[in-house]
Amino acid sequence: MLKDLKKDFGLTYLFISHDLNVIRHMSDRVAVMYLGRVVELASSRDIYLRPSHPYTRLLLAAAPSSFVAGKSGMAQVKGEADAAGDRGCNFHSRCSYKKEICLEDIPVLKEIDRGIFCACHFAGEI
Repeated sequence: MLKDLKKDFGLTYLFISHDLNVIRHMSDRVAVMYLGRVVELASSRDIYLRPSHPYTRLLLAAAPSSFVAGKSGMAQVKGEADAAGDRGCNFHSRCSYKKEICLEDIPVLKEIDRGIFCACHFAGEI
């Protein structure tokens, strides 16, 4: 019904959910957040086919569904979540790509490809 209303009346929705299957079905663009910060913003297609942020990759790999090719929903989050702070990347304690800069500087959401934004110091390299 929401998709029909969107089409019929040219509506835009801000749809918030933890259900990755519903998000994929409902959304044209997706913003992935971690501890209150947007870590990735891209089209739904790009998020699901080529995620850029390590957290987005982890979310998709852990999802109990078949929308990520080659993934079985067996990924597990390791480490403890840090409280959102004024220094460093919020995801550094759980990230397998972290380096010293991740502990010091908050990554800025930047465009790494046409329409794909990522807040990771190593976006485009990993």
